[in-house]
Amino acid sequence: MIVKKGIGVSPGVGIGPAFVLENEEFDVPERHVPPERSPAELARLKQAIVVAKKDVRSLQHETASRIGKETAAIFDFHAGLLSDTALIAKFTEQIMKAHVTAEFAVADVLRNYAREFLGMPEYLADRVKDVYDIEKRLLRNLIGQQQQTLHHLTSDRCILAHDLTPSQTAGADRTHVRGLAIDAGGRTSHTAILARTLGIPAVVGLNDVTAAAQSGMTVIIDGNRGVVVLDPDAKTIAQYQSYQQRQVAYIHSLDELKDLPATTRDGHDVVLLGNIEFPEETEVVLAKGGQGIGLYRTEFLYLGSNIVPSEEDQYRAYRHVLESCANRPVVIRTLDLGADKLTQSRARVPERNPFLGLRSIRLSLQDIPMFKTQLRAILRASVEGQASVMFPLVTSLLELRQAKAIVRDVAEDLEEEGLPHKADIPIGVMIETPAAALQCQQFAKEVDFFSIGSNDLAQYTLAVDRGNERVASLFTMAHPSIIRLLKQIIRAGQRYDVRVSLCGEMAGEPQYTMLLLGLGLRVFSCAPGAIPEIKKLIRSVTMAHADQVARRVLTFESETEIISYLRAETRKVLPEVISD
Repeated sequence: MIVKKGIGVSPGVGIGPAFVLENEEFDVPERHVPPERSPAELARLKQAIVVAKKDVRSLQHETASRIGKETAAIFDFHAGLLSDTALIAKFTEQIMKAHVTAEFAVADVLRNYAREFLGMPEYLADRVKDVYDIEKRLLRNLIGQQQQTLHHLTSDRCILAHDLTPSQTAGADRTHVRGLAIDAGGRTSHTAILARTLGIPAVVGLNDVTAAAQSGMTVIIDGNRGVVVLDPDAKTIAQYQSYQQRQVAYIHSLDELKDLPATTRDGHDVVLLGNIEFPEETEVVLAKGGQGIGLYRTEFLYLGSNIVPSEEDQYRAYRHVLESCANRPVVIRTLDLGADKLTQSRARVPERNPFLGLRSIRLSLQDIPMFKTQLRAILRASVEGQASVMFPLVTSLLELRQAKAIVRDVAEDLEEEGLPHKADIPIGVMIETPAAALQCQQFAKEVDFFSIGSNDLAQYTLAVDRGNERVASLFTMAHPSIIRLLKQIIRAGQRYDVRVSLCGEMAGEPQYTMLLLGLGLRVFSCAPGAIPEIKKLIRSVTMAHADQVARRVLTFESETEIISYLRAETRKVLPEVISD
C-alpha cells in the first residue's frame, strides 16, 4: 500500500480500479522547408485553426449543456486565443520568414507564450494549462492524431494522469469517473474548477503518482484530505467506505442550511458572501446560501483577447450580477492584472518580475482611460443594486486618494452626460501587503470597508511563492506573523467603524473559522462551494469559544502548534469537517 499526499481540489472520496492515462507529449523538432513550400505550411496551419475553433465551440456548447454556462465560459480563453491576431501573426512570421514547418511554429510560439504565464500570480499562472491544451489541439490537427479522452469509459475508473487539459476534464463521463489523481496542477487551475463543478473527487500536485501506479490496481482518491492510496489493504478500503457513507450524509445535511442564517449558537450574526469570476456564478453563490458577492474578479473580461473590453461589455456583465443578486451586496474589484499577456505585450520591455511590478491599482493609475472606462461601467451598473467598488494592491494613501479622485471625476462626467449612476458608491481597499496592513488605521479614515486578501498577504509577508513547488511547503496562513496582522487589521476596522471582510482561501477553510471569529471577523467571502460548510461550523460554535481559541492561538510561536490546535478544536465542534 502506497500513500501519496497532494492538494485536494474537489471534495469527496472515489474508490475503484486505476486507469493510467498516457502522457500526451509532442516532440516537435525544428524543421525547415524550402521557401516555396512556406505558403502551403501556412495554409495547413490556417486549416488546423479553423478545425480547432470548431472543436472548441462544440466543446463549449456541450459543456454548457452538461454543466452550465458559467463553467463553459472557461473556454472563452481558448476561443479568444485561437482568434488572437497578434498570435496568428507570430505563427505566420515563423512560417514565412524562418521557413519552418507549421508544427514547429505552433510549438515554439505557444511554448514561449506558456513561459510568460508561468511568471504570473498563481491564479493566472494556472492558465498555462489552457495554452498547452490549445497547442496540443493544433498539433493533433496538423499531425492527424486523435486525443485520448475520458468520454467513452465503459466501467468505473479512478483516472491517474500526469496532467489533464481542461478539454479532457470537461469531457469526462461522470457516470464512470470515480476520481482524478494528477501529478501536476494547483487549486485554481481550470481542471480543478471543472472537477469541482462535475462533482468528481480530485487531488492534484502529486508529482509522481502515475509512476507508482498501474492500470487496474485499486485506488482511493480522497479529495477532502488531498490523499491518494494505491493498492490499499482490505482494512483501509473498509475504513474509507465507511467514511464515504458518513460524508454523503454530511453533505446532504448541508443542503438543509441554505435558507438559515449564519448565526452562532449564542446569537452573533455573521455575513457569508461568495467570490466569483464569471457573472453566471452569482446563481451558484445564492443557491449555496450566500448573502451576496464579496469579491467579483473582473480580470476575465480582459483575458482571452488582446482587445480591451468596451464600457458596454463591462456594464452588461456588472449589471447581470447586480440584478441576479436582487439588492444583495456586490463588491466589484477593479482590474487586478499586470503580469498578463494584455499588459506585457504593450510593454517595450517585459517585466522581469511582474508580480512585484506594474500591476493592479498601479496599472490602473498609469492607464487612466482604461481605468475610467471600467469605473464608468461600474458606476452606471451600480444603480441596479447594492454595489461597492474595491481597489486591489493599494500600498499607500497617495494611491488610494488618486483612485478616489478618478472615481469623483467619472461621476461628474456621467452627471454631465445625464447617464444614471450612483455617485456615492461605497469604496474599499484590499489589504493584501504588509505595507497596507501596517497602514490600516490611516486607510480606515478614508474608506468604507476593507477586504483582506489572505493569499497575497501571506505570500508577500512570508516571501514565499506558493506556486513554486520548491518552497510551497513554507506557505501557510497559520504563521504567527499572519495571525497578528489579521488581528491588527480587524481591530482597526472595529475602531473606525469600517466593515472588514476576508476574501482569500482562508475564509473557506473550516479549520480557520473559529480563529477568525475570535479575532473579530464578521464577514466571510469564499468560494461558493465552501459556503454551506462554513455556515454549519458558525452555527455550531459560540462566540465565547471562538474568543478563547483566538486568545490561545496568539500565544503560540509556530505554525505547527497553531494548525494542530485549530484542527483539534474544530474536530471537537464538528468532527465531520476535520477527520483523523
